[in-house]
Amino acid sequence: MAWSTRQLAELAGSTVKAIRYYHEIGLLDEPERRSNGYKQYEVAHLIRLLQIKRLSDLGVPLAQIPAMGQADDESDQALRMLDAELESTVERLNRIRAELAVLLRHRTPAHMPPGFAPVIAQGVPEAHQSMLLVYSTVLSDRAVEILRWMLAERDPVDVDFENLPADADTTAIEALAERMVPVVLRSREQYPAWQDLAADAPGGAAHAEDTIAQAMFALYNTAQLRVLHQLNIRLAQLPH
Repeated sequence: MAWSTRQLAELAGSTVKAIRYYHEIGLLDEPERRSNGYKQYEVAHLIRLLQIKRLSDLGVPLAQIPAMGQADDESDQALRMLDAELESTVERLNRIRAELAVLLRHRTPAHMPPGFAPVIAQGVPEAHQSMLLVYSTVLSDRAVEILRWMLAERDPVDVDFENLPADADTTAIEALAERMVPVVLRSREQYPAWQDLAADAPGGAAHAEDTIAQAMFALYNTAQLRVLHQLNIRLAQLPH
């Protein structure tokens, strides 16, 4: 019994293109040709092709297949490495699925960190969503976790700041800054590490602080920046 390339591909559940590629890289021996020039594949070719397909389906890279010919130490080591890679992939996929579940539950934009989903679901404006994305990128996991705890207890003054229009007058700006003082003081007392969130930033504290400052100037409107300025003045005047 002999088969053509197409017949062999159909038998093994492979493709003609794959068989030709296996020939090119030396995984599958070239068969003899009939008098008419057509290849004739034998049982040995079918068995080898089935082996290649099986190993490939398991996730073994084609370059490693030649070392998987028998059950020896080299083959065992390759399988252990493959198993470790698959375990890592499964963990990553499970983590992604868990994050997707949170995003779907809170109907949060997919680009946002899932840890902030409950906060964003309360109607945080886009500019502040963008700030959260910046925080989650430049700060450490520890710092982001602290932010999540703090933001889970949003004060009405936070909402007023987020929705402050750019044309707010001086009276409104100063009044909002004054209202924010006790909120900030409570946060400092409850979360002492809040004052130094960038201390263990992966890229360094200076880089994180500079990035956050640039994001604030780009994302917050003029009135909000004036509120923050007035707030800092009031906090600096408090006794230490």
